[in-house]
Amino acid sequence: MGKLSDRINHLSESQTLAMAKKCREMIASGIDVISLSIGEPDFDTPDFIKDAAKEAIDKNFTHYTPVPGFLELRKVIVEKFRRDNHLNYKPENIVVSTGAKQSIANAVLCLVNPGDEVIVPVPYWVSYREIIKMADGVPVYIPSSVENDFKMSPKDLEKAITPKTKLLLFSTPCNPTGTVYTKEELKVIAEIIAKHPDIYIISDEIYEHINFIGGHESIAQFDFIRDRVITVNGVSKGYAMTGWRIGYIAAEKEIADACEKMQGQFTSGTSSISQKAAEAAMKADPKDSVMPMTREFHKRRDLLLELLHEIPGMKVNVPAGAFYVFPDISHFFGKKHGNTTISNSEDLCEYLLNHAHVALVSGEAFGDDNCIRFSYATSEETLREAVKRIKPALAELK
Repeated sequence: MGKLSDRINHLSESQTLAMAKKCREMIASGIDVISLSIGEPDFDTPDFIKDAAKEAIDKNFTHYTPVPGFLELRKVIVEKFRRDNHLNYKPENIVVSTGAKQSIANAVLCLVNPGDEVIVPVPYWVSYREIIKMADGVPVYIPSSVENDFKMSPKDLEKAITPKTKLLLFSTPCNPTGTVYTKEELKVIAEIIAKHPDIYIISDEIYEHINFIGGHESIAQFDFIRDRVITVNGVSKGYAMTGWRIGYIAAEKEIADACEKMQGQFTSGTSSISQKAAEAAMKADPKDSVMPMTREFHKRRDLLLELLHEIPGMKVNVPAGAFYVFPDISHFFGKKHGNTTISNSEDLCEYLLNHAHVALVSGEAFGDDNCIRFSYATSEETLREAVKRIKPALAELK
């Protein structure tokens, strides 16, 4: 086989997907593994959404689609932004993609030149770093910790900005921490970026509806920065539609047109049937279709926090959204079990996978090696069993 490109050789595999793969292999070999590693709701897609997809098949929506998405779907997304976020867009500002991951990649590739700096608060979603690398950009990380709810400080943001800064890329609610920025906090961020007219913001809001502190706040709501905000969202998390692969952006027309042009050379328009399903999903009132799932996630969060607080040495904050807990586990560094020494979060995840048969994701994947990520997108019974296995395994580390 010929030599692979430097681009692919320098690209890291997604560690969340790698852990999920390892977990599946162990289960296939007969080992009873509990996976808390993947960010996927365990709910099924609501029936009214599936019915819309079936109807679309029967009506022969089975041909190529416009690159930015069906006009009907983009109109529904425009209405969703008006209804849920009080943001005014036109269909020409919307580009629908094969998942929010492609939406982010489109925007980064359209904005970042080689050597441009992209500010990324830590912890960050695993793919941010690799997407920036694909664009030959330079990630500039802003650290945080469990003590400050994993939020970047305005002071650190200002300090990170240089003449080479092109983008701020962040998520709220956040994967992996569940951090949710308030309106006041977002306004401060917007005011800092507004002082630098060449800097754009990509705001990843895919977990918008899984929010335990009231209404979601979008940074694009501030008129003085709106034209420089690319809002990313989709139907995967809030509507339990991960496999349908529908994400979208809202951006000023020049950026939307650029993303359409980029997408036209990669994938063209995304699945016609998925688009019709997404149209039905977003037409519905979130109070009816989304809130029941959010209430269940809230209960699971409280249960998992209660269980983790019983484990000595594990430091946990209270996530305000998404379906993750990101405890600081640095207390266990340097401890041993037999010939195994825990030196970092990857070691601890490997140890818990092998000794407790529970799959988690190391914090190193998200830029913070002091932590590990629990996904509570699973039943309360499974969460109880997982912590029941983890607690004695950690107690054996001396």
